This record gives sequence, C-alpha cells and structure tokens, in this order.
Amino acid sequence: MVNSTEYRTPSEAAARTGKWAVIITKQRIHQITRQRPFPYWHLIEFRGPNGGEAKGVVDLIAIRKDHSESGSGTKCGDKLQIVLIQVKGGNAAWPTADDRKRLRFVARYHRANKVLLAVWKKGKGVEFFSLQDKPVEGAENWARVSDPSAIFC
Repeated sequence: MVNSTEYRTPSEAAARTGKWAVIITKQRIHQITRQRPFPYWHLIEFRGPNGGEAKGVVDLIAIRKDHSESGSGTKCGDKLQIVLIQVKGGNAAWPTADDRKRLRFVARYHRANKVLLAVWKKGKGVEFFSLQDKPVEGAENWARVSDPSAIFC
C-alpha cells in the first residue's frame, strides 16, 4: 500500500503543517488558560477561503474581558485584553522586518496588550516569542517567553 503523504507537493505539505501549527497552538493556549479563573480567554482563528492560511500578519487573536478596576470612566469588564498571535509551523521562515513593522502597527491600531509568535515543529511543543515594543536595528526583535502562563494570567 502506498502512503499518500509520499506524493504530497511541498506547498500541500506546508499548508498541512501550517494548519497543524495553528491547532497545536490553540490547544496549548487552552491548556494554559483553563487553569486560570474567570474571565476566560477566547481564541479567534482567521482562515482563508479554502480553510488554509488567510491574508494578513495575524493568525490568531486571544481576547477576554478585563475585569480589573479602572478609573477612566469605565466599569469592571468594559475593557478588553487582546493578544495578537502569528503562528509558524515546520521550517517556515521567521517574520521579516516588514512583518514585524506591520504587527507593531496592527497592535497599536487595536491597542493589543501583546504580540506573540508561536513556533511549532512536529514532535515538539509550541514555543512562544514576544515581539519587543521598539524595533532594534540589527538585533533580535523577538524574546523567548519562558512562562507563557504569565501572558495569559
């Protein structure tokens, strides 16, 4: 019997890996966040017309109500906490300088609390990296997140 995966084109294999990267990232975030009390984080996934990758730099959004006290004319639960997430799977290239610029713009535009890069390789867990607020020329702009539960607390 012939294994159907042997005849997969590179683009089909990359698409499949990308889908699995999103699934595994969502699963990991659910594991982290379900240990926390209410309010829960909700994950919104953006898919393309055929279920594959969609246009844009954001693949997932984690969002929840902010129940902290605020003195800015709002009440508890009026504001939202937003984390923008770009997902990379397999041997996908890291975000370019242009991608990082776009991610920072989108984060400012939507007032996101954090921008994350989730990297998954088959057989390994998801690693999270946080985009630094200020771009640094010629330096690494992603910091490895050693404790993802601190972001989703």
